[in-house]
Amino acid sequence: MSDDKSSCESCSSQDCSAKTKTQNETDKDFAERQELARRMCRIKHKLFVISGKGGVGKSSVAANLAISLAKLDRKIGVLDIDLHGPSIPRLFGLEGANITAVDDAIHPVLTEQGVRVMSIGFMLRSQDDAVIWRGPLKHGVIKQFLKDVEWGDLDYLIIDSPPGTGDEPLSVAQLIDDADGAVIVTTPQAVAISDVRKSISFARQVNVPVLGVIENMSGFICPECGARTDLFGSGGGKKMAVEMGVPFLGSIPIDPGIVPAGDSGELPAYLSGGSPGAAAFADIVKRLVATVEGE
Repeated sequence: MSDDKSSCESCSSQDCSAKTKTQNETDKDFAERQELARRMCRIKHKLFVISGKGGVGKSSVAANLAISLAKLDRKIGVLDIDLHGPSIPRLFGLEGANITAVDDAIHPVLTEQGVRVMSIGFMLRSQDDAVIWRGPLKHGVIKQFLKDVEWGDLDYLIIDSPPGTGDEPLSVAQLIDDADGAVIVTTPQAVAISDVRKSISFARQVNVPVLGVIENMSGFICPECGARTDLFGSGGGKKMAVEMGVPFLGSIPIDPGIVPAGDSGELPAYLSGGSPGAAAFADIVKRLVATVEGE
């Protein structure tokens, strides 16, 4: 990865789109695009976590993926672009944390596990404040998060998107032209899968590879007797992945321990235990690493 202070002109990559100014591009836009490229070239892998349906546990999956990757000694950053409902600060136990700015760069909040986190939630005066923004302003803020945040050298940047296929994921897809791909989150029932299919179509239309589908809330395993009950059905995510021609990364069962762990910001402790959910995330991350890193 290149030095953050080096100029794009000295970059060794001949394929970098930021080396030359495009037609009709202003000097300001060109300089901003180069600055964004300098930040992003220090990050080996960029992954989008998306879903066409709300309530499928997408942010929890994104946070757990980040922590599981950090447990494999990867340097991780998490960017929360859910501007209207940022959940990442709570999931990491970072509510009330403050960001700092040094030398015109915004420094992300660091977790005890070394994960670097950025969210609009750190900028709100109150957790009850509503963010009422239209598309152009959203695009500008997301661009600032990518361009002005001092992410440093990372192995993975996990980008947690809001539900749907609107402004936020579209902005990221437009701003990051070398993303490794998208992880699609669904739950088993047909009403969720119908909407989640649109996420796969969205990724294809914006030329983002689909790394795979994760089926969340896939059955409840009783902690007392070990019996499994499919509260929302089971297997719908895998069936959809086969039908859409994309990989299936795995299923995550409903785990009574994950809700209090997420609410209290203790997901790292939850993932260190021997719960079925923790084991499921470990297996999924192994498959994801093998796909992304070619192991």
